[in-house]
Amino acid sequence: MKKAVNTDKAPAAVGPYSQASEINGMIYTSGMLGIDPADGQLKGDIYAQAEQALKNLSALLKEAGLSMDDVVKTTVFITDMSCFAGINEIYARYFAAPFPSRSCVEVSKLPKGGLIEIEAVAARR
Repeated sequence: MKKAVNTDKAPAAVGPYSQASEINGMIYTSGMLGIDPADGQLKGDIYAQAEQALKNLSALLKEAGLSMDDVVKTTVFITDMSCFAGINEIYARYFAAPFPSRSCVEVSKLPKGGLIEIEAVAARR
């Protein structure tokens, strides 16, 4: 049975969707923007937004009873591929080996004017 996972420690959904869904021990998150849930505002530059997006993702997984160690796949959407190396440095602080699989795609726009959005798939062990 599919179950919604939501927390006020991550930004609320900006449309008709759950922050995450769980089915058969798998957690599928929606994309996390670099929005501070305390004030609803995007953080400054792409690096600050990356940090906040990962904090939001971590909080959402914690609500589901998981951690970043349970993530098996991420997809990172960025508006400027020239920031890839700097984002990697931030990303590496949130994940340990064996690292999750990952895709990173440059896009022209993200919701709310965000500069980065990160979604994940995690497995309950």
